[in-house]
Amino acid sequence: MSDQIIPAIVSFVIVAALSPLLIIVLRNFGLIQPIRKELPSDHQLKKGTPLMFGIILFVGIIVATLYSPTPLMFFLSITYILFSFVGFLDDFWKASRQDPGGVSGKTKLIFQFSFTGILLFYVVNKLGIDTNIHIYKNISVDLPIIFYVMVITLFVVGSANAINFTDGLDGLLGVVAIPTYFFFFMISERAEVQLFSLIMIGCLLGFLIYNIYPAKAFMGDTGSLAIGGSLSFLAILEKVEILIPILFFIYFAEQLSVILQVSSFKLTRKRIFRMTPIHYHFSLKYGWTENTIVAVFGFVSWSCTLTCLAYWKYFLYL
Repeated sequence: MSDQIIPAIVSFVIVAALSPLLIIVLRNFGLIQPIRKELPSDHQLKKGTPLMFGIILFVGIIVATLYSPTPLMFFLSITYILFSFVGFLDDFWKASRQDPGGVSGKTKLIFQFSFTGILLFYVVNKLGIDTNIHIYKNISVDLPIIFYVMVITLFVVGSANAINFTDGLDGLLGVVAIPTYFFFFMISERAEVQLFSLIMIGCLLGFLIYNIYPAKAFMGDTGSLAIGGSLSFLAILEKVEILIPILFFIYFAEQLSVILQVSSFKLTRKRIFRMTPIHYHFSLKYGWTENTIVAVFGFVSWSCTLTCLAYWKYFLYL
């Protein structure tokens, strides 16, 4: 255990120490968050806040690969890097052009589907992950490999973007993602997965020092898409796909609120929520502060994590 805690502490310390310098660099290069006009007035006050702060989480990737240079750790690191690359392109476009729209959704999806396909090929053919969906202990559904790849590809891309939607308030994604990484740390029998998860928790704790309200910098897609991609592939590696609707509850709720809002407006010209993703709805309709929303969503995320741990222990673990 100490072999895993030490690199996590190292990651926390490095992130906490280097973050002020990165914030200065981002501000000096003019890489700041453009604020959409339709966002609430309190968000307009955040104009000028540095973007792409998620770059600091690469500390975790460096520490992880140095402490455990194994094929599985390299896979986890490459997964994080590829999804972060997509987010970086979007963030750089937004910040350099001050365009809230960023790179087109089609372009981002092309990258995400391509990267996911390559990574899944490696998972199935090199890491030997089976194509079963485990439901209860030794009971599972064996899917044809083509169908499995199609379903899991949609899951990974969908989950990565759902987690990306969650990065909308100061500290929100960091607070919600920590329990999700903790789940994989607790259930995995792979030292690399445990180490990677614990290091990411350490990095996020260091990151939150500067990202909790009022945030001194924003994670951006550089961090949120990377977190989404890595968490999705951790679920595949650990064969807990059946638990994803609960484990990723907050992320999917954020994404579903957007889908429902767009669909409703197209069909009826009426909106279901005051604004989406749904965290804005709680702010505008009920007057919740950012800290209240982050605390409530964090509590829900921990509750979902503990529920999944219980199910895994009593119904999945052999």
